Amino acid sequence: EVQLQASGGGLVQSGGSLRLSCAASGVTFDDYAIGWIRQAPGKEREVVSCISYSDNTAYYTDSVKGRFTISGDNAKNTVYLQMNSLKDEDTAVYYCAINTICGTSLFAYSYWGLGTLVTVSS
Repeated sequence: EVQLQASGGGLVQSGGSLRLSCAASGVTFDDYAIGWIRQAPGKEREVVSCISYSDNTAYYTDSVKGRFTISGDNAKNTVYLQMNSLKDEDTAVYYCAINTICGTSLFAYSYWGLGTLVTVSS
């Protein structure tokens, strides 16, 4: 059974940092892409970042470029999202999910884990 679990969220001041973790079981990262998707209050979900092991690529939405870094540890079957210089607008529930390659279509992602809440206070 494939399961993904996001963790690492919390309350942080504007300008601060957090590192999110996405631990997976029942799947080997080598054949897939892992995406971080967030949903801010009152807004639609958006793909924030994605790392693809199948074609060795990474994706970042424009609003997080230069601030967020996605990485993976195959030995731990875990993908991380390092978030620096956090802004109020980064406040959201962050989810991780699986795709075949990185993309921005939410429908292409599956096995969504429970989200982790990130709250940025100014």
